[in-house]
Amino acid sequence: MSEQHRKAGRARAEKLSSEDRKAIASAGAQARWAKAQPERDNLPKAIYGADERPLKIGDLEIPCYVLDDERRVLTVSGMQDAMSMARGGSMVPGLNRYELFISGDRISPHVVAELRQKIRAPIMFVTPTGALAYGYEATVLVELCESVLAARAAGALQPQQLKIAQRCEILVRGLARVGIVALVDEVTGFQEVRKRDALYKILEAYISPDLMPWTRRFPASFYEEMFRLHGWPYDPESVKRPGVVGKFTNQFIYERLPPGVLNELRRRNPKDDLGRRRVRHHQYLSDDIGHPHLGGQISATTALMRASENWAMFKRLFDRAFPKKNAQIELLPEV
Repeated sequence: MSEQHRKAGRARAEKLSSEDRKAIASAGAQARWAKAQPERDNLPKAIYGADERPLKIGDLEIPCYVLDDERRVLTVSGMQDAMSMARGGSMVPGLNRYELFISGDRISPHVVAELRQKIRAPIMFVTPTGALAYGYEATVLVELCESVLAARAAGALQPQQLKIAQRCEILVRGLARVGIVALVDEVTGFQEVRKRDALYKILEAYISPDLMPWTRRFPASFYEEMFRLHGWPYDPESVKRPGVVGKFTNQFIYERLPPGVLNELRRRNPKDDLGRRRVRHHQYLSDDIGHPHLGGQISATTALMRASENWAMFKRLFDRAFPKKNAQIELLPEV
């Protein structure tokens, strides 16, 4: 990399906010992890889930994910916390803490061989942030709790293990309540109605019932950086832009709003016979939820463009910061 490029890169970095730097650092870290540990490519990837949205059962919370092979997993550490077990590995070489727990004379008779095999082989996977995590399929938690409660019913538990049994009872009761509701929804067909209702609630939150007056939502810097990366001359006084700019705006901004929002905007704001829309899409967004999300997406996208040297680099950064389901992530080149 030439000194001129380094200076240009430092100049762009100085313009970034702390939030922008954090987003770019996260994208870069994921690229470095992927390059330093190529075996990650062979690991299951979490396509749904985030630590800030855990499974909540009463006062208990467990980080949960759905993997790209559709397995539902709970993190090992989250399960240990929920069951009031100490974190970390066991004191016995070759055994994880759960293996040690079920190998004891008091619990072991109540653990079936299939569950024993699952506990012996926790799932290593990659979270949406690119970090490595260990987990078990969600059903393991239920089976494990049932084993502990069976041991308690047999009077086999030690006094210090009764707290774990109490947590298991809370978990099983909570999961049973959620499970019976889900089963009734599926059998009666209400599950599909619930999905439609969830979409309606999203649209209700994002789409304003009234057409908002036009105000500038896309700052000049958004277009200025886009033009710079394509080598197009930029005139801040002109509203004329290449037709592909609208495609980019949908691709990097509106398509990153919740599913269904862009389709609803297109339905409410259709093109006329000349291919033009009566108003801007953003005039249909709600002021309290839709516009803040739109503004955040614009700011993050502009920051990634500002930090990029060319359009290809921006797209790689963007795809890593905002990955789509089943998308193939391209590694960043070494500099």
